[in-house]
Amino acid sequence: MAVDYYTVLGVARNASAKDIKAAYRRLARKYHPDLNSGDAAAEAKFKEINEAHEVLGDPKTRARYDRLGDRWRDPEPPPYSGPTGRYRSSTGHASRGGFADFFSNLFGGGQGGWSGGVTFEGSPTSASYQVAVTLSLEQAYAGTARTVEAPPDPRAGARGRRIEVRIPPGVDSGARIHAGGTGSLPDFYLNVTVAPHSRFERQGDNLAVTVDVPLTDAMLGAEVEVPTLRGRAVALKVPPETQNGRTFRLKGQGMPRKSGGGHGDLLATVKVALPSGLSNNERALFEQLRDARAGRTEAASGERAG
Repeated sequence: MAVDYYTVLGVARNASAKDIKAAYRRLARKYHPDLNSGDAAAEAKFKEINEAHEVLGDPKTRARYDRLGDRWRDPEPPPYSGPTGRYRSSTGHASRGGFADFFSNLFGGGQGGWSGGVTFEGSPTSASYQVAVTLSLEQAYAGTARTVEAPPDPRAGARGRRIEVRIPPGVDSGARIHAGGTGSLPDFYLNVTVAPHSRFERQGDNLAVTVDVPLTDAMLGAEVEVPTLRGRAVALKVPPETQNGRTFRLKGQGMPRKSGGGHGDLLATVKVALPSGLSNNERALFEQLRDARAGRTEAASGERAG
């Protein structure tokens, strides 16, 4: 049964890009594996939410999904018009840029849409073509693969063929991954964009994350868990009297480095969580603390005055 991506994100079909992004972030935070350890249903829901956002978050793939529904991944090659190197458009008119139109249709679906801008002149191997690909931060961390429909030489009348393009770990927005360029395949490139994450912020090879720490743990010191993109949390020792906003560097817990090997660091910033719903006893303890701190301040002032 086909999945309705609008239903997955809980938005209307005419929802704005801002509404789609907000819905994605809210749901991704709710079903994130770090908050639902061992919950297979939540993990499946999280993957479904990411897939829906990958499609609806890109205007080109969203338009294609709106037009084709669950067939949005299927290529739509226009009819071949002969050995002149031209393809006939859907309006029945041939154009010099027809091969670009053909390539656009092939890549207009699950790979993130056609980024275009190259016209076809002579042999298709004399030009290069580009495909926009959007990855989640998890995919960029681990590396992934995309199966794409490689275009044939339009004058040969041959069918294209599917090829798998490997995307290495640590890839970042703006990366340009080469594929094709062999035999009858023209040169084409995957232009990568890494989507924002609901919890982590990428800073080059480093990652930044905010960690909620209870007030008592910040004051007395404690060991807290910090989430990572590896799927398991790491322990962080928070020393006594840790101030709100202090950042700790966890070596080697960031993104894979594209050169030189190893990983960047994870920058964990403490957000002190103030208690709420105090009991009478807890309120009394805080009042005692306030009075003790006030008395300590008055005593120090008296010593300075003397």
